[in-house]
Amino acid sequence: MRRGTRTDEAGAAVVLLKQARATLATAESLTGGRLAAAVTTVPGSSAVYLGGFVTYATSLKESLLGVPHDLVERYGVVSAECARSMAAGCREATGATYALATTGVAGPESQEDKPVGTVFVGVAGPGGVAALTMELVGDRKQIQDRACREALSALCGIVRREQPPLG
Repeated sequence: MRRGTRTDEAGAAVVLLKQARATLATAESLTGGRLAAAVTTVPGSSAVYLGGFVTYATSLKESLLGVPHDLVERYGVVSAECARSMAAGCREATGATYALATTGVAGPESQEDKPVGTVFVGVAGPGGVAALTMELVGDRKQIQDRACREALSALCGIVRREQPPLG
């Protein structure tokens, strides 16, 4: 695996999840399935990855992930609040130990008055729900790829903190 690639972070996440006897599910918007693809590229990922949702449309974020309509009205879908809600809804819907969610603006145009490169990652797990906010640069593909890497890296950090020391 090349260092700094989606595959590198995904491999590390799969190893950590296996060690923790934990599972993962994903809820994606701006990454359009790339996050799920990165995880499932890793050999042995079926031991930890349950599945995911690609909810590009707002209506699907609401109906499939349970994102409240009033949250969307108040904060928009390009927000930390939406990312957290997507992750929590994904975790609840799948029964996964952890859920990752991505939402934001990959371009080419701004959305909800947010510039291209605005990205939010939600992580839900046994210890609660958190969101990561990023301002990324690059073209659409670069923004999507970086969002996946950062989401997987955030997951690794949280899994490490939430697991008791081995031994």
